[in-house]
Amino acid sequence: MEFRTITAPFTDEVLKSLKVGEIVNVSGKIYAARDAVLPKMVKMIEDGTLAENGIDLQGGVIFHTAVSPAGVGPTSSNKLEIEGTMPEMTKAGIRMHLGKGELKKETIEMFKEYGAVYAVIAPVTALLNSKVISKKCVAHPELGMEACYELIVDKFPCIIAAAHGESMF
Repeated sequence: MEFRTITAPFTDEVLKSLKVGEIVNVSGKIYAARDAVLPKMVKMIEDGTLAENGIDLQGGVIFHTAVSPAGVGPTSSNKLEIEGTMPEMTKAGIRMHLGKGELKKETIEMFKEYGAVYAVIAPVTALLNSKVISKKCVAHPELGMEACYELIVDKFPCIIAAAHGESMF
């Protein structure tokens, strides 16, 4: 079965066309970050230092994962250290948060305000790793696999879980 492919960074038009429950393939540049690095990235937003690391969040995707030799797979997006950074990351330009788990109603409403979405992805590391074309550490290498990585992906499968103030949960 073939699904629609959307390419990051996203335009407002693409984001507005997404429907809760829709399965899409995400291609393009995405950022991989989780618990340890997301609060540090919020600090970089506040300090205005993202660009120094070549990070441009406009229309971007943040995938809640670590990048290890075993591959990439989603972590729970509703952890305080992750969900708690979503408002700042969204205000800074992220338009798709990609992970797993149910989010708070307040978070879903905030996405609506900024035209952002949340998509879930099944924890299938081998499949996802086969969709990664390249990976590069762009911030906080001292965190190892939990640093922030820039990934170039091809047809990352995911399900739109929240959009336009609606949620599948």
